Amino acid sequence: MAELLIVRAGMLTTVQDAGRWGYQSSGVAVAGPMDPCAHRLANALVGNDAGAAALEITLIGPELAFEDARTFAIAGADFEATLDGAPVPLHAPVAAAAGSRLRVGARRRGTRAAIAIAGGIETPPVLGSRATHLLSGMGGFEGRALRAGDRLALGDPRSITQAAASGRVASAQATGVIRLPDPGGSPATIRVLPGPQADLFAPQALAILQAAPYAVADQSNRMGFRLQGAALPHRNGADIISDATPLGVLQVPASGQPILLMADRQTTGGYPKIATVIAADIGLAGQLGPGDRLRFVVCSPREAMAALIAQERAMMTVEGATRKTRP
Repeated sequence: MAELLIVRAGMLTTVQDAGRWGYQSSGVAVAGPMDPCAHRLANALVGNDAGAAALEITLIGPELAFEDARTFAIAGADFEATLDGAPVPLHAPVAAAAGSRLRVGARRRGTRAAIAIAGGIETPPVLGSRATHLLSGMGGFEGRALRAGDRLALGDPRSITQAAASGRVASAQATGVIRLPDPGGSPATIRVLPGPQADLFAPQALAILQAAPYAVADQSNRMGFRLQGAALPHRNGADIISDATPLGVLQVPASGQPILLMADRQTTGGYPKIATVIAADIGLAGQLGPGDRLRFVVCSPREAMAALIAQERAMMTVEGATRKTRP
C-alpha cells in the first residue's frame, strides 16, 4: 500500500473525514472538517467519495512527499503552494509523479483548506470514522495533529488519468461553491436562526448581536471561537441544565461574550444558546481565524433552507461532473 510522507507538518494539519456522527448521545464528539464544503469539493476534484478522509490544514501548510503517482486537489482557503517548484492552482486536480513534493506555505485568504488525494487517506477508523478529535485523542493518525516523519497509508485510486480528467471537468464548475472572508478585512456576514434558547436572554439581546461586528479571539480553536464584542445580556443568569450543542451554535457564558461552537465542540453544554449559524454558512465561519471579524444577521427558516438548497445544487453540479467521466 502506498504512503504519503509528512516532511513538514505545518501549523495544524489533521486527518479529517465527514465526521463521527451518531455517537453524541454517548458523549463522543463529531469532529470532521471545519469547512465541510472545502472537504467535499477537494474529494470531488480527485474522484473520491464525498466523505473520504483528507488533510485539513490551518494557517501554515505542510510539505508532503508522494511515494507513488497520485492526483490531489487543494480546496478552501487560498494558500501559497508549489509542486516540485511549480505553482499549484486552487480548486483544480493536479497530477503528482512518484517522488514529487508538495509544499504549502502561508495563507493568502481564508484560514483552512482541505488537501484530498485520490484514493483517500486510510488511517484506522474509530467508531466508523477517520476524523481526528484532538481533545479526546481519537481517530486520524494516533488521535493527534500530524508531525514531521509521519506516514499515512493511501487507498487505491482510480487511474491518475481518469481522476485528473474528471477533476478538470469538475473544477470548471467549482466557482461559487467555496466562500472565503473578504480580502479587504470587512466583516464576514454569518446568518443565524434564533435559539434554541433565545427566550433566556434579555429582549434586546438579538438586536445587540446584530448591531456591530465581533472579532475572533486568539483563544479559539477547532472546538470553538471565542468572540469579542458587545456583551449579550441574559434574562436570569447564565446557567441552564446541560443540553445538546449543535454545530454552529452560539452559547453565551456569564461574561456575555458569545462562543461559536465548531467541529470539535463538546456534545453538551450548560450555557444558554442565543442563536445557531445556518448550515449554508458553516463553511464560511470555518474559514475565520484569530483577528478576523464577523457580523451576525438573523434570517428566517425559509431563507436558511433556500441558501442550503442553492449550496447543495452547486456542490452536486461539481460531483455530477466527476461521475460523468468515471469508467
